[in-house]
Amino acid sequence: MAQRILQPHEIESLDHVALARLRLPRHGDVFSARAARLRQLSGGNPIGPYLEAMAVLAAAQHEIAQTLAVPAPDPRDIELALAHGMPPLTAAGGQGHGAWRGALAGLLSRLDQAPALPPPARQALARLGTLPARELEDQVQALLAGRDDGIDAALAPFLMAALQVSWTHQAGQLREQDVPLLEVAGVCPVCGSLPVASIVRIGGRFQGLRYLHCGLCASEWHMVRVKCSHCESTEGIAYYTVDGAGEAVKAESCDHCHSYRKICYMEKDPQVEPLADDLATLTLDVLMGEAGYARASANPLLWQPGREAADGR
Repeated sequence: MAQRILQPHEIESLDHVALARLRLPRHGDVFSARAARLRQLSGGNPIGPYLEAMAVLAAAQHEIAQTLAVPAPDPRDIELALAHGMPPLTAAGGQGHGAWRGALAGLLSRLDQAPALPPPARQALARLGTLPARELEDQVQALLAGRDDGIDAALAPFLMAALQVSWTHQAGQLREQDVPLLEVAGVCPVCGSLPVASIVRIGGRFQGLRYLHCGLCASEWHMVRVKCSHCESTEGIAYYTVDGAGEAVKAESCDHCHSYRKICYMEKDPQVEPLADDLATLTLDVLMGEAGYARASANPLLWQPGREAADGR
């Protein structure tokens, strides 16, 4: 039976107490689902080998997430966040209690034995294992702050993978009432990072609702559809697809800020995973670039400096 997607005016009229404004991640299945989707999408894809390598990385994240010791969010941080309307696990300038270091060590150990990684990935991992502490810290802080200056694009996916394990684990320990509503709807209310894409979900309280998906902590927060997730304009919104690629993933463009993000539809494919499907549809990125639109934010597993929207949000 087809699932009906709610229209924006219907969503606005819903009881906002009942509306699920936030979907907090479960670290036990975030990375395993992502790994499975990346493998599924790799067959016949122009960047299939890269998707396979990222599937190996996501599988390693899943293994580490099961045993990594990550402290629960500090109640004082939650109280402060609620009082001032700010993310309780702010990424910029943060350390995640240093748990990312253990995640990185685990990734380096597991990936060193992974047979499916191509030579460039192995070279990047070898370099990452010998990176001076100060350079490592600088790279991490730049990634957490969302800067693209000085980022080593070859190392960034592996560093981001370690950060994702730490932040996703902490985010999963929060309750919805621990996370305030932010004045800026286009940033993650849990960690303050930018969304990588959005997804229209099916089932239960989430039926027909659009959520932005955080590229760092995997939290999702509600935003009505046909609204720019970058500048929040409701005018000049259009949708693009690649001929023959199906309707499960589209690019949502905005003529006000000339940016775009992809939107995934579970009604078209229940297996869509925002980060994986965004990564696997680079042909759509090429199309959008030729049409004069810039990505609103990067995919954390394929760092491409200079491609984000001009105002840097």
